[in-house]
Amino acid sequence: MKIHVLTVGPLLANCYILTCEETDEAAIIDPGGDADSILREVARLGVDVKVVINTHGHVDHIAANEPVLRATGASLMIHEDDAVMLKSPARNLSLLGGAPLRPVEADRLLRDGDTVAFGREALEVIHTPGHTPGGISLLAGDVLFTGDTLFAMGIGRTDFPGGSYETLLSSIRERLLALPDDTRVYPGHGPETTIGDERRANPFL
Repeated sequence: MKIHVLTVGPLLANCYILTCEETDEAAIIDPGGDADSILREVARLGVDVKVVINTHGHVDHIAANEPVLRATGASLMIHEDDAVMLKSPARNLSLLGGAPLRPVEADRLLRDGDTVAFGREALEVIHTPGHTPGGISLLAGDVLFTGDTLFAMGIGRTDFPGGSYETLLSSIRERLLALPDDTRVYPGHGPETTIGDERRANPFL
């Protein structure tokens, strides 16, 4: 699996295009804005996007869902506890920015332990609530995509509706820190890190 990273939207979210080298099928994690840039990268890579996955339902991770889905014909997936955010500008926070997103319907609602496949690659869904009720992380071997749950030397905010500091810490400590130290972490914002580095030095943990 190859990982291509784009920084998108005014809040500089990480959008990941994951490609299966054997089949040229792809998955997009968190198309949070700049749809034209995302689609140009898809065209440059020459891949067939099969799935779009939102790690959670905030605007900076879902804003480009509609144009990307329309252009690629991909299926949209989000955890069942955040599905309502796709249809609610108040809950996805786009209303606060003065540009409410049009409602989008998920094709598949995810749960903890589910698998999302594209080509010969697969991502395991790990439910990591706290930033939002339906926040998820996605694991593929020694690679972990954490959305806004865990950052390099940081953790997600919990002051938005549905957030819980205690729940977030529990998600990180019980689900993510249980992974091997050499697990590479690709967060929703900022640089990549490893589970080992966060275990040793993250001041919030």
